[in-house]
Amino acid sequence: MPLTLHPIGYLRTRQQVKFQAGHQPSAATEESSILELLPGCGYEDALRDLAGFERIWLLWWFHRNEGWRPLVLPPRGPVQRRGVFSTRSPHRPNPLGLTPVPLLGITGRTLFVGACDLVDGTPIFDLKPYVPSFDSFPASRAGWIDEVDAAMSGPPQFTVTISPLAEEQGKWLREKWGIDFTPRMVELLARDPSPHRTRRIKRRTPTHTEIGCGAWLAVFTVIEKTVTVLSLKPAYPITFLMRQGYEDIPDRDAQVAFLAVWPSQSSIEPPAFSG
Repeated sequence: MPLTLHPIGYLRTRQQVKFQAGHQPSAATEESSILELLPGCGYEDALRDLAGFERIWLLWWFHRNEGWRPLVLPPRGPVQRRGVFSTRSPHRPNPLGLTPVPLLGITGRTLFVGACDLVDGTPIFDLKPYVPSFDSFPASRAGWIDEVDAAMSGPPQFTVTISPLAEEQGKWLREKWGIDFTPRMVELLARDPSPHRTRRIKRRTPTHTEIGCGAWLAVFTVIEKTVTVLSLKPAYPITFLMRQGYEDIPDRDAQVAFLAVWPSQSSIEPPAFSG
């Protein structure tokens, strides 16, 4: 029988695209998001006694995803497809997400939470207190993830350098628009810059490769164990950005302004953007 779910609220965060949201939230990340519960539902009373908990579970919906596959390509580890139920892939038969987040405070029906892996506007279906004695099993085996973690436990295999042009473009994005995807980009490239669909790394020429960073692209080369980021650019050409009805593209105004400064960095064609 069909089941009906209704959101109890929506998360508000600075993370507009999936690239900005880590695959798992890090407690070391200084970040604050707001969970606004819906009015007129009695949620103020439902939140009573929750303030004493350090963490809570969020049960939510991957609202930007459509469809699913039995086998998926995880972003971590070698290029190898895994059964979707052995992964945290967002493309699932029922796209439900479960995330533990620090609870920083509660005011009325508004919750302030710490680092999370959700994007802005995520519908929240339920929240529950995190109880360490019941919810934590640190000695449990984690299958293939244990193998990947062991392989990645050493230092990064590649050195990432940023060209003067890419450094200038990154500084412009940070200072003019508050956009900074460089740390996440460097983290991925230092581990493995080889082409990978889920990591959005694609070889464009025999010597030049691109990595998708949310609504942006970075062009780089790889020589032996050195990755050199040559330039940054919008993921969309100016003709696509200016189309009527596409005003909701993430960082659209920043991309248009970027192309006014660096018009030669326009992409030839728009990507299959999924957030």
